[in-house]
Amino acid sequence: MAADEKAQAKGEQAEGKVKKLAGGAVGNERLKAEGRAEESKGDLRAAKEKAKDAIKPK
Repeated sequence: MAADEKAQAKGEQAEGKVKKLAGGAVGNERLKAEGRAEESKGDLRAAKEKAKDAIKPK
């Protein structure tokens, strides 16, 4: 399950970057904002997974 979450986080980060760049290229502020939000969502998901990995017993 953790690999699934990590992959989803990377996907959200990438999709957010694309939206942010596309919004900037065409001057669409709403699209840029959506991209920033999605990228942040991916960043949070990745941070959550790193925290889970850090406390996981070895």
